[in-house]
Amino acid sequence: MLPESKVGSTEETNGANLCALMGACPLPLSDYQEIVLAHGSGGKLSQQLIQEILLPQFRNELLDVQHDGAVFSVNGARLAFSTDSFVVSPIFFPGGDIGKLAVHGTVNDLAMCGARPLYLSTGFILEEGLSMRDFWRVVVSMREAAAAAGVALVTGDTKVVDRGKADKIFINTSGIGVVPERVNIHPGRARTGDKVIVSGEIAVHGIAIMSVREGLEFETEISSDTAPLNGLVHAVLAVGTDIHVLRDPTRGGISSALSEIALSAHVGISLDEASIPISEEVKGACEILGLDPLYVANEGKFLAIVAAEEVAPVLAAMRAHPLGEKAAVIGSVTDDHRGFVFMKTRIGGTRVVEMLSGEQLPRIC
Repeated sequence: MLPESKVGSTEETNGANLCALMGACPLPLSDYQEIVLAHGSGGKLSQQLIQEILLPQFRNELLDVQHDGAVFSVNGARLAFSTDSFVVSPIFFPGGDIGKLAVHGTVNDLAMCGARPLYLSTGFILEEGLSMRDFWRVVVSMREAAAAAGVALVTGDTKVVDRGKADKIFINTSGIGVVPERVNIHPGRARTGDKVIVSGEIAVHGIAIMSVREGLEFETEISSDTAPLNGLVHAVLAVGTDIHVLRDPTRGGISSALSEIALSAHVGISLDEASIPISEEVKGACEILGLDPLYVANEGKFLAIVAAEEVAPVLAAMRAHPLGEKAAVIGSVTDDHRGFVFMKTRIGGTRVVEMLSGEQLPRIC
């Protein structure tokens, strides 16, 4: 619920003036009169921005689903369309770079709709002074990532801004894919009794980025898990006939992704902390940095919410694929605490797993 505005305040007056200019009123007011980093976290403030500013202005039946992409039909063909922008810092990191991340991000969003990704577009915003060698490396990486994912980059745009008006390079990618007729995947389809599966160890990408920023060194280097997930999703859909929800837990980690699903489907989601796969290196890094791995970004993992009878074949298909070898059942969908995620801890207690409320890791994707 929006906090009550102060009648006669400067903010309200400015809002009314803006409404008059825009022809759209009232302007939603909140505790934040300016955009802050946490509005891009994928957590509570991101949701507030979407629910109170964006959705009311653009509301339509496709957008209201709030999926990873829009699914619609054209001349009998079911298509998925998605877009994403990437502002990661640093632009090169263990296991990847901003170019590879941009391709994988949109390919994966399409895959989370159950689609077979086909075509991508890209938009580059380049800062004056960016090394031409670095730009070349990014472009080559994107070409290689697109080839590995089986998609073609078919259109794009390039803009250059003044030195100091960006941070080296920002990339937008959009994509389109085909959704098989029998596939019906969206966040509102989670049902009581369903099981929650994660395709592998969580929090790897975010910790790979932070280890570079903080200069942390480990016995084994932590590399980003960024990868195209369409092949793994195809394997899952080939054996699972009752897959309800797919979601890649990027910004905000698995906590925010599952919280969004619980709200959308009006269900409770119960997690078992002991079942969540996390590597010892990532656990150690999270302890050093004071981070909760449930809130750390992933770029090569996804969550699947499936009917209980589909768990065995889906797990087998995941574990037979190189990107799903450590897949695990981590929880279930319940009637309890609808709209919330809660977790049984290792010591036998229960805690609520809330959506990320601030900006834990800025510029992570």
